Amino acid sequence: MRKTVRSISWILGVLIVCSLIILGIHVATSGLRSNASQQKTITVASVGSDYDIWQHIAKSNDAKELGLKINVQQITDGVQMNKATSAGDVDVNAFQSWTYLVAYNKQNPQGKLAALGTTYLEPLGIYSKKYSSVDDIPNGATIAIANDPADESRDLLLLQKAGLIKLKAGFGALSGTSDIKDNPKHLNFKTIDDHTGPRVLHQVDAVLISNTIALEGGLHVLTDSIYHEQVNQSTKNNINVLATAEKNKNNKNFKKLVELYHKKDIQKYIKKKYFGTKIEVRKPLSYLEK
Repeated sequence: MRKTVRSISWILGVLIVCSLIILGIHVATSGLRSNASQQKTITVASVGSDYDIWQHIAKSNDAKELGLKINVQQITDGVQMNKATSAGDVDVNAFQSWTYLVAYNKQNPQGKLAALGTTYLEPLGIYSKKYSSVDDIPNGATIAIANDPADESRDLLLLQKAGLIKLKAGFGALSGTSDIKDNPKHLNFKTIDDHTGPRVLHQVDAVLISNTIALEGGLHVLTDSIYHEQVNQSTKNNINVLATAEKNKNNKNFKKLVELYHKKDIQKYIKKKYFGTKIEVRKPLSYLEK
């Protein structure tokens, strides 16, 4: 009889322990599911090719492995995108260069943004149907450049790098043709909407075209331009960044987006889709701030 009672007690003890273990596992897994369901979705705003890239990134296995839930929102105006980011309507945006971000912050000191990390450089190119080298461009040639101040200054800096002009000391992000110090070939400058660059290629001696517009026009900056930007200190201001409101610059999940962008699978996709024209730049922010 005593043996029977002991056996029953032992069995009941085992059942109780097993029940507690099962209950513990259930509570733990329920907690994980609850945390996952409560995980904040990161809203990334973008436009154009960057919008397409981040849609792909949001659905990637890399994003899942990092535990990131991403909603991609398209905003076509850069200023509005930055304002939405500053206001918190958007967590992070992916569209602008370092110089654009710096210029925006100067103009909006009450709603400053901060860079989370670098992404890529899209080389600006000089294109010509008449000449195969910048050295062949003759005296008095007409060069088409962008009519937007930020793009115009970038165009002029590339023309200087190509040895065609010299700019005044202190040439800045919004400087223009009035800040050309030396124009030895007496080049004429025609300002155009950047989007029309491929269409005016036959009308001028040379035209400067941003990479996105060049791709849309069937041009490849690395093979079709007669001169283009390289990744170095002279082009650091043109490197694109992920940006967020200044108060969120240390947000760990937002910083994970930088790591995510540079994953091998993601970079393989970008290289294939854009023919290698979005050159990956993985540099510390100190590289831009020098």
